[in-house]
Amino acid sequence: MLVFMFIALVLLAGVGIAGLFVVSGGRPVDFVQTTLIRLALTGRDADLARTISADATPIRFEVQSGDVPRTISNRLLDANLIADADLFVDYVRANDLDVQLEAGVYFLTRAMTIPQIAVSLTDSRSSQFPFRILEGWRMEEVAAIIDTNPYFGFTGADFLNLVGRGAVVPSDFATLVGLPPGVSLEGFLYPDTYQIPAQVTPEMLRDILLDTFEQNLTPEIIASAAQQNLTLFEAVSLASIIQREAVHDDEHGRISSVYRNRLRDGMKLDADPTVQYAIGAVNGNWWSQITQADYTGVISPYNTYLNTGLPPSPIANPGISAIRAAVFPETTPFFYFRARCEADGYHNFARTFEEHVANGCP
Repeated sequence: MLVFMFIALVLLAGVGIAGLFVVSGGRPVDFVQTTLIRLALTGRDADLARTISADATPIRFEVQSGDVPRTISNRLLDANLIADADLFVDYVRANDLDVQLEAGVYFLTRAMTIPQIAVSLTDSRSSQFPFRILEGWRMEEVAAIIDTNPYFGFTGADFLNLVGRGAVVPSDFATLVGLPPGVSLEGFLYPDTYQIPAQVTPEMLRDILLDTFEQNLTPEIIASAAQQNLTLFEAVSLASIIQREAVHDDEHGRISSVYRNRLRDGMKLDADPTVQYAIGAVNGNWWSQITQADYTGVISPYNTYLNTGLPPSPIANPGISAIRAAVFPETTPFFYFRARCEADGYHNFARTFEEHVANGCP
């Protein structure tokens, strides 16, 4: 009888082990360990729901290729994103997330729970951040925003090295816009609100901005500029001045007409923004107020009070409205404009200098 009982117990044990082997997918030890971890976590719901703080400021966090859960948890602890490294390891193990953690750059906050952080670290493709370039900014202002943005893994200086004078420019883009050798990409860093991938590099950001510029160019703009013997580089140079002069988009076409009339007749553009561009930053302001003396005192090829024609290159990054206006100006008899006395951002336009003077405020 004892022999039969022993045999039965052996058979039952064998069946149990075989069943465990099947249920565990061939990993019975891992299965048992994971089950025990899950049981241990049932009493730690409060710990899992706890956050470090209510601070929702994004913190850049990188998971490198080959990082194991313990390495990631220790780095999360060092970054003060979690309070318990062991709990993080147990949670990802219990929820089968340990094999889904993905290398990449993420933006986490101290207001996130361990489960939220764990899930976030399984998909680096969804990690993006907003980035806005305003119409009329010059490239140094773009660089300054990069430096104040916690999402970027590079500096504004790194970006300027790729878009400034002498930088290597994608040849197809240079051909498209008629970019002279050695000039910067000022004017072509298209102003918009972007969703930027977390893994962005300076090269990627440059290409995103240039691609968006191209996408906003219509065949109509390209064809009309060519018909006028106007390169896109020249059109954007004019558009950058229009962008800086205008407060309201609905004046772009009329302001363009003034400058196109002056260019046609060989007059100087006399555009204040070109003088501001030549002066550069004053106490951190790239567009400082200029004086009457600056019109002749600022010696620069960009000073259109001293030089005829367009400046050597764009002075800012214009939007599509200003670019369209440069190519499709209104037809007007005007050669002058000045701000209206109502200080509403609009301008009075004049055909003669005498009318222009008469438009001055009392």
